[in-house]
Amino acid sequence: MREPYKNLAWDDFRLVKAVAEARTLPAAASLLGLNHSTVFRRLGQIEAALGATLFERHRAGYAATAAGEEMAALAARLDADITSFTRKVAGQEVSPSGELRVTTTDTLLVHLLTPLLVRFREACPDVRLDIVVANEALNLSKRDADVAIRASTSPPETLVGRRVAPIAWALYGRPPASDGTSRGLAEADWVGFGEALGSLGAAKATAAQRHRVVYKVNTVLGLAEAVESGAGIGYVPCFIADARPGLVRLSEPRLDFADDLWLLTHPDLRRQPRVRSFLDFMGRELGLLRGFLAGDRPPPADGALGPETNTERAGAFGPS
Repeated sequence: MREPYKNLAWDDFRLVKAVAEARTLPAAASLLGLNHSTVFRRLGQIEAALGATLFERHRAGYAATAAGEEMAALAARLDADITSFTRKVAGQEVSPSGELRVTTTDTLLVHLLTPLLVRFREACPDVRLDIVVANEALNLSKRDADVAIRASTSPPETLVGRRVAPIAWALYGRPPASDGTSRGLAEADWVGFGEALGSLGAAKATAAQRHRVVYKVNTVLGLAEAVESGAGIGYVPCFIADARPGLVRLSEPRLDFADDLWLLTHPDLRRQPRVRSFLDFMGRELGLLRGFLAGDRPPPADGALGPETNTERAGAFGPS
């Protein structure tokens, strides 16, 4: 007679892990892409096969027993091991090919990256790009993405990468009206930042003008649009505003507000051909725009401003 535990499969561990994390069957079913009745039936089968109760059913939800907690913990370790294995196997590819998932913000994609991404595809036609626009950080350790292009003062220590350039901000507004009716800075309305952007240095400086802030928005894209449309003056990244003829600088670039632009990946992926090719290509192309990003050069006419030096985190990419 076959022993019951030998009938357990990886999907059974995944199911127990999902129920333990979600604490309700409908929520676990959503995580697994199954329906509620299937999860209920399979959980009963797993408990029957083990001869043990994995969850106590309460009105508030499912609480794991000691056996359930142990099985969920084992599932988490297996998940981490499988993810690590797939990363390492993916890193053994010989040439740049296959799908590359890149995450970045809407601001960087729209105002900076799209032409460079198109050029990368021309240089590496066997690589298919999957661009994930997310203003919150994704988990590269779980391969939510392969590469992140982010503005940050402190990227996660679990990732490796290259600091490309500081992203400077300055105060911008519309050009003075030709009829002389423009108000001075002391009387000007301000465009401010929504709560989602409250941690930015520019947001803290704008908060000091709170009595003059008449318009708030929770994206940098929306902020630039509002200032250019005449809602008020406001701090905008120089690489966005300097490319807009409808905006003029009202202050010198504020590097004290600056985040650094980073190219980031997981250590297990950095030598994967498509990842390495992408990082090298984007490092070169963005390096040419370093002065533009730092606010000390006008927007490039052809994207070629001459070579710049990138700063790498220790051991970031290393030799191929």
